[in-house]
Amino acid sequence: MAGSSKRRSAAAKKRKKAQKAQELRHLISAAASAAATAHTFLSDNDLHLLPSQTLSLESKIASAAHSLSNLHSLLQSPSPSPSPSSSSSPSPPSWFDRFVPFSESPDNDARWVEAFRMSKSSFGLLLSAVSSPLQNSGLDLGLDRVLGIALFRLAHGGSYKAVGRRFGVASDVACRCFFEVCKAVNDGLGHLLEFSPDMRRGFVGFGSGSLPNCCGVLGFTRVLVEGGESLIVQGMVDWEGRFMDVSAGWHGSIQPSVVLSRSKLFSRVEESKELLLNGPLIEIDATLIPQYVLGDACCPLLQWVMTPFSIPNTECDSYLSEKAFNSVHGEAMRLVRTAFGRVKARWQLLSMKWKKESVEFLPFIVVTGCLLHNFLLQCGEGVADENVDDFEEHWGFADFEGGGDESGVRIRNALASQLSRVSKSAETNVVCEYSILPLMEEVLL
Repeated sequence: MAGSSKRRSAAAKKRKKAQKAQELRHLISAAASAAATAHTFLSDNDLHLLPSQTLSLESKIASAAHSLSNLHSLLQSPSPSPSPSSSSSPSPPSWFDRFVPFSESPDNDARWVEAFRMSKSSFGLLLSAVSSPLQNSGLDLGLDRVLGIALFRLAHGGSYKAVGRRFGVASDVACRCFFEVCKAVNDGLGHLLEFSPDMRRGFVGFGSGSLPNCCGVLGFTRVLVEGGESLIVQGMVDWEGRFMDVSAGWHGSIQPSVVLSRSKLFSRVEESKELLLNGPLIEIDATLIPQYVLGDACCPLLQWVMTPFSIPNTECDSYLSEKAFNSVHGEAMRLVRTAFGRVKARWQLLSMKWKKESVEFLPFIVVTGCLLHNFLLQCGEGVADENVDDFEEHWGFADFEGGGDESGVRIRNALASQLSRVSKSAETNVVCEYSILPLMEEVLL
């Protein structure tokens, strides 16, 4: 009797377990069907959503479908309803094939900015600029599709699989398109990153009265890498926020001062003497002022790199002049921080954490982003500053601990005295014709 009771109890538990498993299979099947329906809805309405929204939703739907499939496997039951990626029905036209005719009207130009971070007209100009090198790439997809793939990945940071699906190509083809376009941009637009010995535009823009002979602003940013690491990027911009020099790919543990000393810019100034130091000189307070750039406190003070004074001492006679110099210097440093912020805001692939196995390509991609930044400034297309705030990081690089170059000290003191006089003139309502501040406010606002 006892054995018979145990067998009945075990059978009842088995039936109950089977019933629960069957109920769970029904629930999973219903959830899989809902995921497939959601994906179909997303595909049918993707032209009415922002690319960032479709990428996020698609990722969540795909993740849900994958989890449901794994759960079915654990239950050792038949597969659920087809997931979004496993449908055997003919593939519909890709997003890009539907997007191009949908956005023919100039009224829909904003869709191009959302998708490719540039207007349709600038997209066409860029296509013309890179078409020659792209034609030699062997990609038989249509140059507009090839360019679109690369810009879409740069703009939104989507995976090659996700980007390829939107353009009707496989992930390996999307990867090849991306790098071919980056190469074409470097070949076709490389002249936009030219730091020429003729820097008249630079020092006229910065103001020959406030910062005479100033040619640019030098700064640093980081690109994050998985595992808590980063790479440092050194960049120099003119008064309009246009990059004139970029050096990327330095390991995050290296001090900015070391990055500067090992950069090509340093070599061109200090060793070959082709830049800055052999340029025109001006005289202030019996001190000859060469062409120079402004650098943050993490840089060494050199005769061609003007860094801020350490915290001015209120009891020193030079307090007012040092304070005036630091004030203008600090405003100028915003130019390079904002330029980096705009590059990362527009090309959000550069604001994401990079996989370690992809780090070797990062310098190439950074330069591509800076060249496109310059190209779009030339086209008159900026980035709304409200979109830049989240990307304009202040990394807080440690101040340079060494002493300043003697020539640099003399030059900076002369510039500080000049700025102090300009500041006093402004306080007495004397208009300063060459003050940098109105120029910078026009650029930054």
